[in-house]
Amino acid sequence: MGHGCVRRFPAPSPPMVLAAILLFLHLLSVADAAGTAVTWRPWVKTQSLNATDFQFGGSKKYEGSSEFVHLRYHMGPVLTENITVNVIWYGTWQRAQKKIIREFINSISASDNRRPSVAGWWRTVTLYTDQTGANISRSLHLAAEKNDRFYSHGKKLTRLSIQSVIKSAVTAKSKPLPINPKSGIYLLLTSDDVYVQDFCGQVCGFHYFTFPSIVGYTLPYAWVGNSAKLCPGMCAYPFAVPDYIPGLKPLKSPNGDTGVDGMISVIGHEIAELATNPLVNAWYAGTDPVAPVEIADLCEGIYGTGGGGSYTGQLMDGQDGATYNMNGIRRRFLVQWLWNHVLSYCTGPNALDQ
Repeated sequence: MGHGCVRRFPAPSPPMVLAAILLFLHLLSVADAAGTAVTWRPWVKTQSLNATDFQFGGSKKYEGSSEFVHLRYHMGPVLTENITVNVIWYGTWQRAQKKIIREFINSISASDNRRPSVAGWWRTVTLYTDQTGANISRSLHLAAEKNDRFYSHGKKLTRLSIQSVIKSAVTAKSKPLPINPKSGIYLLLTSDDVYVQDFCGQVCGFHYFTFPSIVGYTLPYAWVGNSAKLCPGMCAYPFAVPDYIPGLKPLKSPNGDTGVDGMISVIGHEIAELATNPLVNAWYAGTDPVAPVEIADLCEGIYGTGGGGSYTGQLMDGQDGATYNMNGIRRRFLVQWLWNHVLSYCTGPNALDQ
């Protein structure tokens, strides 16, 4: 277990039967809001906590979901070749913040990480295949980066203006991002002073694909925002907690940056879903491709064994008091689990039965 010891948060260990019931209720209720792209946030938006919180019936955690059905393959493409991640740093970013995110991305394919590892987490993604039987690539690396430090499209972005930001990055006269529709991922990261449509109220990140009418190409992309100033209790949980939960103390983040450490799990969530459902016609549950439930949605909020509802599952504590559940190349991270369609349940590298 690395430098840490296994622990549970935020409450004492529930009976195993209760934990199983909560997880079952979680899976039955993963879909409850309509929209156009997959989104995620780590906490239930509710003003009081009680037994119904575990059912998620009134929350808006999933933008774009209808009903829980078996996850299945819809014959669309997945990313089976070496995956390249092209990052757009929109707004003001500190060098130390970029280093945290870069290491997480590079840790996905690293083979020598201490267990439980980010690379072990990615192995669940590689179990998914296309119609030829080819698996999603184990190779994923950070490719090109583009800085947009002058907020070229302002500090308030819509979903369509996000695509315009991507267009500017791939068509720039100086060092444009490479065009790679087949195995490239475009990751737009906004700094803590940028507001994106539906940010905080409904979403912490989402993925989709660009429209040729705007960008000129169909490119799988994701947006994730730094919530440190706008809504850390909503998008950086458990390193920050909502104001409406008195007495609940935030956990210490593993890299000393609440906003960025909170972004890491959202970035992992979106990259995993981009790999398995880049054009929203491959791996998802539900009958509506406009409102899919994907491999990370099914395990939203679960970071360790026994997780479900508002309970994160069993995590690890470092000697410095920081909480995490997997190791990168040199750093530690807290990343949500993913749905394993072979086993038909959520899995992660820190599971106690591995």
